[in-house]
Amino acid sequence: MRIGLDVMGGDFAPEVTVLGAIAAHGRLHPHARLVLIGDESAVKAICAREGFDSSRFEIVDAPDTITMGDHPSKAFAQKTRSSIYVGYKLLSDGKIDVFASAGSTGAMMVGAMYTVKSIEGILRPAIAVASPRADGRSNVLLDVGLNPDCKPDILNQYGLLGSLYAEFVCNIPHPKVALLNIGSEAEKGNLLTKSAYGLMSESKNYKFVGNIEGYEIFLDKADVIVCDGFVGNVLLKTVEGFSHIVKKRGIQDEFFELFNPDNYGGTPVLGINSNVIIGHGASNSEAIKNMILLSQGVVEADLPSKIKKYFKPDERN
Repeated sequence: MRIGLDVMGGDFAPEVTVLGAIAAHGRLHPHARLVLIGDESAVKAICAREGFDSSRFEIVDAPDTITMGDHPSKAFAQKTRSSIYVGYKLLSDGKIDVFASAGSTGAMMVGAMYTVKSIEGILRPAIAVASPRADGRSNVLLDVGLNPDCKPDILNQYGLLGSLYAEFVCNIPHPKVALLNIGSEAEKGNLLTKSAYGLMSESKNYKFVGNIEGYEIFLDKADVIVCDGFVGNVLLKTVEGFSHIVKKRGIQDEFFELFNPDNYGGTPVLGINSNVIIGHGASNSEAIKNMILLSQGVVEADLPSKIKKYFKPDERN
């Protein structure tokens, strides 16, 4: 297994990305190898300062960076020596099994669409994140920002994508899928959620349990929560903000600590032909370490192949 990491991506790169790679190195399986993509001289300098043998990594030199201020599609096309461009080239050529980055989300999505592309039959890829529950387990929440404008059939498809992710990556058997809404009744909501409810309730591909309200996301009501990217991103950022305030006030509580984004490191892009993990731009070394460990689990689950089987019924096991 070869895990590609964009060491130039993120607000504090390459410092925290290399430190995160060093921290993750000893926790990876023996057959896993980290491929660091970025400024080779900077990677070696940080490793030397930390007393870490850089030869334990494979380093692919990519000195340029696509910044958060760059136009995603233009930068991806023009900056062919950037870490994101080189990372996707390695991924599409099969030289790495997963590509993880805390860099520009826009550029990461452009790269995915231009190189590995969506699985045939997928209307829109989504990004999913683990949402802690009061019982110590987690829900899968999607979409959390990739598609702010959705149609009902897209939300219906998210139900399947989230269910597969919950089952094969999070090891949740027969996951329950719910639609995030303003009421539990089928007739509640706006035009989007009411139409999506009708499609989801008729699906034979996953276990739909109906609507879920905002206060129920922390309860044992569902394993997968579906919403459009606008609602999902607002919810995610609100929870992260609440976690920050709790920590700033010195409140020590194991449950509230679960909302710290550093604990999960990144979110996988679901519905594309390969494994891509997108991290938070403000990631620290702990978040990078956890993004790498998540990448390992996503590769082991081989989720793209499992998703493809649901869109080609004749290939199902």
